[in-house]
Amino acid sequence: MKLNDLGPNEGSKKSRKRVGRGISAGQGKTAGRGTKGQGARSGGGKGAYFEGGQLPLARRLPFKRGFTNIRRVEYKVVNLERLAEYDFGGETVTPELMAALGLIKKTSDRVVILGNGEVSGAINVQAHRFSATAKDKIEAAGGKAEVIAYTVEPAEAPAA
Repeated sequence: MKLNDLGPNEGSKKSRKRVGRGISAGQGKTAGRGTKGQGARSGGGKGAYFEGGQLPLARRLPFKRGFTNIRRVEYKVVNLERLAEYDFGGETVTPELMAALGLIKKTSDRVVILGNGEVSGAINVQAHRFSATAKDKIEAAGGKAEVIAYTVEPAEAPAA
């Protein structure tokens, strides 16, 4: 095979439609633009966003369906009263342990500890976030509230 043998695949290169080249060509006279109006003129139209003065779709949608923040961070909530149900025996409470106990579903979830309930003994808790009340209650009971950073594991590159 040589460079002069290379060419595009069959059917991949399509010649453009030549409009306004006479009635027998099928796209003569108005050249597929219809009769009169803004779209029939040269330079006609104000772009894809403009809807003839009507409020454009992109501006109507937030009113219709609400707004979804794509940067929202979701946390799985665990209250102190749920942690107080278990005896950890000095062991550090991690998201992995919470998942094993059924307090959260997945170990990959971000966890927030909220201060609803009381802590009887000293417990060391690792979570991605703590409410101020929860942190105060844990430390008042002699425990430790440790914030852990959330990291996303990079996807493995496909084998070559």
